[in-house]
Amino acid sequence: MIVTRRLDKISRLMGSRGAPSSSLKALDKETESLNPNVRLPGKNDGDAACFSSTYHYSSNCHQSPLNKVLRNLPRYVKIVEVGPRDGLQNEKEIVPTTVKVQLIQMLVSSGLTVVEATSFVSPKWVPQLADAKDVMDAIRNIQGARFPVLTPNLKGFKAAVEAGAKEVAVFASASESFSKSNINCSIEDSLTRYRDVASAARELSLSVRGYISCVVGCPMEGMVPPSKVAYVAKQLFDMGCSEISLGDTIGVGTPGAVIPMLENVIHVVPIDKLAVHFHDTYGQALCNILTSLKMGISTVDSSVSGLGGCPYAKGASGNVATEDVVYMLNGLGVETNVDLEKLILAGDFISKHLGRPSSSKTAVALSSKRPNSKL
Repeated sequence: MIVTRRLDKISRLMGSRGAPSSSLKALDKETESLNPNVRLPGKNDGDAACFSSTYHYSSNCHQSPLNKVLRNLPRYVKIVEVGPRDGLQNEKEIVPTTVKVQLIQMLVSSGLTVVEATSFVSPKWVPQLADAKDVMDAIRNIQGARFPVLTPNLKGFKAAVEAGAKEVAVFASASESFSKSNINCSIEDSLTRYRDVASAARELSLSVRGYISCVVGCPMEGMVPPSKVAYVAKQLFDMGCSEISLGDTIGVGTPGAVIPMLENVIHVVPIDKLAVHFHDTYGQALCNILTSLKMGISTVDSSVSGLGGCPYAKGASGNVATEDVVYMLNGLGVETNVDLEKLILAGDFISKHLGRPSSSKTAVALSSKRPNSKL
């Protein structure tokens, strides 16, 4: 009886948008009776663009999200690609400069307009990025993208400027314990450092991006109160950061934790100045991103092939894969201006160099459909 009533309701709803052929209608009913949450494309249905053939599905659905669940999504999302810096910094084997440069070139070719290139930190602490100057020299003439670099202090800032950096980033934490473990100083001391960097950048008319780590959880302290995140965000905004990225560094967040965190931060920083940065340790990154978009966020950090991790949190996996983010956004009809196929090629390139499979489920799934695929 339940199935019969459901099918009757579906028939009445479909009647308002034109009845499909009897055979297709029978197929729709049969499928939906097995899973009431599945809605197959019918006549004049915008979702039909999602189905390109019997065995191949495309995420390129560009219909406007009109229903009340999705109507608040942004029309365009800016993706900040962090793979070359955040993704590679913890790799034990040194990645050659030429490989890093080729990766950056491939990422820009895919349509990404912001690619975090490297970090001007002491080689003693991050030997993987000791070639920061060489990387900047090699990408100097690449057009069509911005290349922010991480600068932990005034010394790093000066080195970045000498290397030709046009945009820098600073890195604070919402957790006192993590701040001391990660950058060797308290939250307040780090903010003092960054005020010096922001002031020097302002004199040169350079943009400064602010990162906040551990915005929902810390490997040492556990859950982080949203008020602490809001405090650090306000300090970064007041010192002149043009954008503030909120990072779930150990990937423990769920929408239940992300929502109150964002609500607190939005009270003190304009929402168009915020970005989100989710790790996928517990498989929650995409749902956290979708939740953030529904709350008004329109900038998302991600890492090609899911590269990255947290050296201070055992078991913490990498950033959410850029390929997976683009695939989801395509399916929602949200523009990114990123070519997914070219992006997957960039992920394949760096994954093969690192000698391990991509952490992107989208890349693995689509690559397996290619002729002569070895996946």
